[in-house]
Amino acid sequence: MYFNYEVPEEFKWFPESRYGLFIHWGPYALTGRGEQALFRDHMNQREYEKMACGWNPQNYDPREWAAFCREAGFKYACLTTRHHDGYCLWDCKVTDYTSMRQAPHRDFVREYVEAFREAGLKIGLYYSWCDWRIPAYYEGPGKDQEKWDEMQQYIWKQVEELCTGYGKIDYFFFDGVWPRNAEDLKSRSLVEKMRQWQPSIMINNRLGFSTDPAQLLEHGGGNEEGDFGTPEHNVNPEGRLWEACRVSYWRWWGYHSGERFQETERLLDTLCTCASEGGNLILNVGPDADGRIPEEFRRRALEIGGWLKKYGEAVYGNDGGSMTEALTYGFQTIKGNDLYLIFRFWDGKTKFVLPDLTSGVVSAELMGTGEKLKFEKKGDDLILYGLPEKTEEPLFPVIKIECSTRPDTNSWGRQRLWEGDPGRVADWAREQRGSGLWTSI
Repeated sequence: MYFNYEVPEEFKWFPESRYGLFIHWGPYALTGRGEQALFRDHMNQREYEKMACGWNPQNYDPREWAAFCREAGFKYACLTTRHHDGYCLWDCKVTDYTSMRQAPHRDFVREYVEAFREAGLKIGLYYSWCDWRIPAYYEGPGKDQEKWDEMQQYIWKQVEELCTGYGKIDYFFFDGVWPRNAEDLKSRSLVEKMRQWQPSIMINNRLGFSTDPAQLLEHGGGNEEGDFGTPEHNVNPEGRLWEACRVSYWRWWGYHSGERFQETERLLDTLCTCASEGGNLILNVGPDADGRIPEEFRRRALEIGGWLKKYGEAVYGNDGGSMTEALTYGFQTIKGNDLYLIFRFWDGKTKFVLPDLTSGVVSAELMGTGEKLKFEKKGDDLILYGLPEKTEEPLFPVIKIECSTRPDTNSWGRQRLWEGDPGRVADWAREQRGSGLWTSI
């Protein structure tokens, strides 16, 4: 219904935010084939390296990115500092494969952190454990211990640089742990160091603690540790802080020429699904090779941003709220004594029945217009009257219900279709029509 676990004080910004921007950007954008082109297309390593070292985006303007991020309603962002191709977007001291040592001669991470911090946005950094260029990562500690130790020191030093060179970092997103595990990487010890460098940092769950190879492979790591879960390409609520990582294309994270974007309604649907289940959405964009955010993404994100300007209180800082069975119409969220009904569609009926609401009701309002709605309670049913046949809202209309207490539900709301006690379904059918196979008409 709504989350009931304790959130440490230093992490409370995370559920308050609910909506973040993931930015997959690096020299792979030059291929126009997503962030994994080096491996997926079996590109020649030397040719890719030459291409990457010559990459020099002229339109990278992180202040413009940050302004867009704010306008679109995002509350935090996460930049890929190094993806699986190994190219570093900062002034790394343990390799020359960096934006500072190669063609740009710029520390892209520093520019991003400063711009987004100035804009009042929380700062996230993504880092890939793996580096497709380096055999030792895939051979592991048992093949050539000296090379493995060098690889491990390389990882640790890079993470240290990111955690100590850029001021306060709010959030760190590891990825790509396969085929290594936490013992190989000594990730628990690294996390302890990270908490010394950044005492209030949130660290995700892709740390390699699972011993199940299939779980290590899925989404880059197991779910046993870390401060928050990171379901990828799906919405999978956990009994703690969690964040669904979703693409705005149909598949890819990095820039992919010709790829289709999901429509605004689908992206907003995902945000509302996460919010109603008590989780966050981090929605991805892949800027092009020159540092420009694709116009199709801009349009969709700004449409959602406009919706959030009107209805953001139903999303930001909510406590979830997938409470009653009125799911066919859309979503529910809860904040304090308020219940928000987010409608995927408006069916034109002037009466709406919300079942299974045990709390008393003080008022009902059609948000966006502020129109007060007539209502009555019949048992656990809330009946709203006088709804307009059409609304002016082009996306998802929202009704705000002020309750006399924290919104609550009955057993039907707590136990949904395909779950709970099957006996209640049998009792319901028996009480209302008996147990025969034939109609009673």
